Amino acid sequence: MAKDFEGTVSKEQVSTPQVNYRENALYYEDYCRLRESVGWLNFSGEQMEKAVHNSVYTVAAEQDGQAVGMGRLIGDGMYFIMADIVVHPAYQGKGIGSKIVDMIIEYVDKETPPGGRSSIQLVAEKGKEPFYETRGFKLIPHEFCGSGMRKIIRRPIC
Repeated sequence: MAKDFEGTVSKEQVSTPQVNYRENALYYEDYCRLRESVGWLNFSGEQMEKAVHNSVYTVAAEQDGQAVGMGRLIGDGMYFIMADIVVHPAYQGKGIGSKIVDMIIEYVDKETPPGGRSSIQLVAEKGKEPFYETRGFKLIPHEFCGSGMRKIIRRPIC
């Protein structure tokens, strides 16, 4: 059994050759290291720890005891955001990111009640849109939605 961020037992471990996929077992240290591995800026330690802890669902890909990929899902049961899909550059192109995304989609599918509807949204890194399109995501705007938008709030240290 894998352990989640606070050390409680989570769901069973899922495996593919040489890579183990841990559900709800993403650790803060791995989260920071993987973000840095792809050149992403980290947020404050307090924010990142809270984000990992408050995730609805996480997947951590591990090889030889080291996290090599991750993904997080945040949401309220109807609307979900897939975030922080990262595979360490040395492990990219091996299907790890695909497995992580597929596991997150499967989780939402299982959690959507009969007669219900769920929406998974994401902000893809520039150039990665085709990866998500192969998994059923649509670029927006499209026939039903306007453009996605975001706002960044920065608060200086006093």
